[in-house]
Amino acid sequence: MTIIAMLDYASVLVFALTGALVASRAQLDLVGFAFFACLTGLGGGTLRDLLLDRTPIWIDNPAFLMVGCGAAALVFFTAHLFESRYRAILWLDAGALGVAVAAGAGLAENLSQPPIIVLVMGIATGCAGGLMRDVVANEVPMVLKQGELYVTCALIGSAALLLSPQIGVPMASLACAGITFALRAGSLVFGWALPTYKPRPPRK
Repeated sequence: MTIIAMLDYASVLVFALTGALVASRAQLDLVGFAFFACLTGLGGGTLRDLLLDRTPIWIDNPAFLMVGCGAAALVFFTAHLFESRYRAILWLDAGALGVAVAAGAGLAENLSQPPIIVLVMGIATGCAGGLMRDVVANEVPMVLKQGELYVTCALIGSAALLLSPQIGVPMASLACAGITFALRAGSLVFGWALPTYKPRPPRK
């Protein structure tokens, strides 16, 4: 199994857990859990593959669907054990973001795509599944929440994957995942954020 395949499996599993936790907050049935888990776990990878003119990972290998459904079943019977399901979603999502960005950017680089496409594929793979989850659940998407880094984490992580070989850092995928997660975790814990637009009255 390749590194990219392992990263894909890991990102599908962890993102699927967040989707199932969202379904638990909405008090859905087991089919609803499976829908949210698969939508979240496979959304980013599907978008990446379609943009790169590849067969989506879950069509090429249905085992990815089983991973999503397995995560849904696990959460269906254990969600009540979490003291704060929203907090669990935040941290699982942060971990999944790092792994998914590494999978998306790494695959694009392996296909000899130009650097700008590598950056876009890292962002798309990391952000699309969670965006779909939140939109369908009628919640404010995490990628758009004011005062938090999210897409920026994916962008910097993807750039780290591109730069790692140039500066002699081994295991570029792990560096990408680690930096992406560290930035997202810092945003959650310390409130790291980019400056936001402040409206001002027009000049007379």
